Amino acid sequence: MKTAYLDAFSGLSGDMIVGAILDCGADFDQFERAIKSVPIAGYRLSTRRKISSGISALKFDVAVTEPQPQRHFGEIRALIEASPLAATVRHRAISIFEVLAQAEAKIHNTTADLVHFHEVGAVDSIIDIVGTAWGLEHLGVGDVIVSVLPMGRGFARSQHGVIPVPAPATVELLSGFPVKIGDGAHEMVTPTGAAVVRALARPAEIPLAFEVEKIGYGAGTRELEDRPNVLRLMLGRERAAFDRDEMIEISANIDDLSPQIYDHVMQRLFAAGARDVTITPTMMKKSRPAVTLGVIAEAARRDAIAEIIFAETSTIGLRFHAVERLKLHREIHEVETRWGKVRVKTSGAHGREPTTISPEYDDCRRIAAEHKVALRVVMDEARDAARARGATPSGEK
Repeated sequence: MKTAYLDAFSGLSGDMIVGAILDCGADFDQFERAIKSVPIAGYRLSTRRKISSGISALKFDVAVTEPQPQRHFGEIRALIEASPLAATVRHRAISIFEVLAQAEAKIHNTTADLVHFHEVGAVDSIIDIVGTAWGLEHLGVGDVIVSVLPMGRGFARSQHGVIPVPAPATVELLSGFPVKIGDGAHEMVTPTGAAVVRALARPAEIPLAFEVEKIGYGAGTRELEDRPNVLRLMLGRERAAFDRDEMIEISANIDDLSPQIYDHVMQRLFAAGARDVTITPTMMKKSRPAVTLGVIAEAARRDAIAEIIFAETSTIGLRFHAVERLKLHREIHEVETRWGKVRVKTSGAHGREPTTISPEYDDCRRIAAEHKVALRVVMDEARDAARARGATPSGEK
């Protein structure tokens, strides 16, 4: 499968992403049929060519022809799940709405299921998100990377009143991604665009070793004075063998805490965004036995992680430093077994056979309990099914 590079020098939005996908060769008639399979009504789809600074880009438009209700996340999820779209498309679309609901819930001090979507719950945003998920699948995209994002400045009107640019939801969603604060005179990244990035993409390593196969341009609505308002989508393949990211490592030595507490601490740390948590036996001064609590997390999560450690443990000081990680590329596939579907994670270097094939434990345990089959038998069959479909870390066969 291919990698999609979102070269977002003018930011991005849902309609710009869809326009770029269609400009890269996704068939509009098939796209329209896929959208119509979702049980919503009251809209009309169209595309047109638009010239921006001499660049021909595709402008994707959704004309709303009927009043639309405000929708909860649960309602939107049910609409997508009720469609006959491929499971991978439904999963990608729901994951985009899920991160958006979580961001909105944090901002409005509520829960994801109770979030009322306003602008992003409208039919045009549902189409943008479902269309993005379908388009990436149609183009054979397995991985998405994104450039540094301009965040714009100023203020904008919303259902909640006047809000700062970038919008609170956009800032929340792009935590951990490289951005340029104040770059652009208007809103450059919409909450819908930010949700796509949060759910599906990772920051591109610059300089980027990339073999370009196809290029598409998606046009935005506003005319910008300092740059063409287009999103450039490049399809191709990364040449790097391994994924790479930058994290921080936070650690503390603890010698006076009940071991029963650590399970609770670990659960809270993972819920706050920790990528990994370890507890390592150590020896402190005067030969006192202790443990070292270690946490790997994004730099933006540092203070939240520190608050939990200070609140839940007896330590009065933490250490932290930046770390770089090389990782095997990972993908989630869904395979069929005789008892039902199981998610399987494959990992390995880009373009090579997978190093590991790991069936999802919770899926296998559920099937084993429901069908009274040994857990290892279910896991072995799921692993064999993944090998039979020829899944590699890059999705090639």
